[in-house]
Amino acid sequence: MRPLPLFRCLALLSMALLAVACSTSPRRDAAEAPLTFIVVRHAEKATDDPQDPNLSAAGRARADALAQRLGDAPLVAAYATEFRRTQQTARPSADAHGLQVAAYFARGPAAESAAQWKQAHRSGTVLIVGHSNTVPDLVAALCGCTVQPMDDTEYDRLSIVRVDTAGRATLEVERYGATAH
Repeated sequence: MRPLPLFRCLALLSMALLAVACSTSPRRDAAEAPLTFIVVRHAEKATDDPQDPNLSAAGRARADALAQRLGDAPLVAAYATEFRRTQQTARPSADAHGLQVAAYFARGPAAESAAQWKQAHRSGTVLIVGHSNTVPDLVAALCGCTVQPMDDTEYDRLSIVRVDTAGRATLEVERYGATAH
């Protein structure tokens, strides 16, 4: 028996791979999902450290609610400022998707951060966690629209910025987790 020529082996392998690909149902993954930015303020903070507090029990519950809300999202990245409360807010969502939380500078220009995120991501869902005095500017920079200021007691705003293939952005605002006080 003579070995099959290389061309025939490659042809058979290609046909086998094609058969497997055709027999599985198509799955929409992050590469095919539209670019979506989810921007939230950190969850409720404890009073343990005035400079860099941890999340309170209510804050941990809200962070878990965010992770549950994003459970089926094609999350491709999670960003939070250098502070514990933002990192702790993002962590359950990132962990659920096998991602690391990348830090960004809280006091950096919103337009620069937004441009970097838009450049770095072309599809999928990107979580961004900021502060009451930074989230409105970040959302405005991502969508190119006017955004309402955020009160210091508001923890449940979830801003969704969807960017289409032409680069046009739309903003939708929802609430998540327990009603903020």
